[in-house]
Amino acid sequence: MADWSQLPKELLEEIAKRLESPFYLLRFRSVCCSWRSSVSSRPRRLPGRFPFLTNHGICDTTLGFHLSQRTVFLMGLPNFRNQTNPDCWLVKIEEDVPGRMHLLNPLSRFQLKPLPESFPKVLDLSKFWVFELGGEYVLHYVHFRPFVNGNSFGDAGNLYMEKVVFMFLGSESNDFVLLTIHVSGKLAMFKSEDKRWTIIHDMPSPYDDVILFKGQFYAVDGTGRTVIVGLHSNLNVVANPVFGGDKKFLVESSGELLVVDMYLSMAPETDLDVDDEIIQLQFNGCLTERTVRFKVFKLDREGKRLVELKSLGDRVLFLGDDCTFSASASELSGCKGNCIFFTDNFFYTSGEDEGVFKGRDIGVFDLDDGSIAPLSDYPEYSKLFWPPPDWIAPTQVQSQFEELAL
Repeated sequence: MADWSQLPKELLEEIAKRLESPFYLLRFRSVCCSWRSSVSSRPRRLPGRFPFLTNHGICDTTLGFHLSQRTVFLMGLPNFRNQTNPDCWLVKIEEDVPGRMHLLNPLSRFQLKPLPESFPKVLDLSKFWVFELGGEYVLHYVHFRPFVNGNSFGDAGNLYMEKVVFMFLGSESNDFVLLTIHVSGKLAMFKSEDKRWTIIHDMPSPYDDVILFKGQFYAVDGTGRTVIVGLHSNLNVVANPVFGGDKKFLVESSGELLVVDMYLSMAPETDLDVDDEIIQLQFNGCLTERTVRFKVFKLDREGKRLVELKSLGDRVLFLGDDCTFSASASELSGCKGNCIFFTDNFFYTSGEDEGVFKGRDIGVFDLDDGSIAPLSDYPEYSKLFWPPPDWIAPTQVQSQFEELAL
């Protein structure tokens, strides 16, 4: 049997360069002493402060944004793949200051609160099977984190609500570029060498989503028109519009770039059946949106078009507030393929409770039959999200994530 510890240092360095995730780099360094010494323990730090990107354009001020990174992990027991009925957990983790982590709902911006009393203070991820499914970057306003009774109040510090994508320019360089959507619907780019925001004015229709795919920035507008965004703010159209739905998402799945088209329906307030008088007043005379169906398209770059997919096969798509990702149903306990998990503002039940307002929830869309329902209607799927599984509790040791701050 080959002795993996004796691999040439040059080869180890080449392998490490291809491990873009700090988590996988940490796992790489934990294999043995020779692997650890072959790569630096210090991952590249995210950039510091950015100038404001205001509603009216760009503002140079002493304050501004700071960038944080969140990662979505699928966790299971070490023998996860050998279990007949494996149990796994989907969670998003953010490091807001070095060494301090927060657990968040994987499809939203909100922290998981309150955690069960048995939940450990720290997690040693070396004790679990862990797979990184996706990640996101979030712009926070500097010095704007209101506190109530000593606790951070909700997500008020994150007032910039558009999706952000980010990449370093080269494996060794600290130069970077960041792309987001301005409140006007136009694309906005920040390059470290320019030290300023650039608004890209090409906008036949407001943009809905951006993504980093195979080392390039992509964006899609409300019509489905899909473009590659160059580092010089130039746009190259790779798919013409498809129209149809109300909001477009970009998702990577099995090496392909997908465009997911969400269809919304306007629901009048007469559909609400809420006992609370205050809530009734809040929604009096209002129209609310609810998701009713999806269409999925695959990018055909050669034909400059989006090709509709009737089935995702074994794949499951996740559409979150700040990131999208996909997974194989075989890796998700209790899930079938050809489904979409998404965040929706409102759900209305059918049957005896038809018309009942249920609030913001995770929804599940089944491409097989076109059905759509809240996550609570799928007990097996719900276990992916909440509550944390019982096997998390016994782990009470040093978190591997703290090593990322070294």
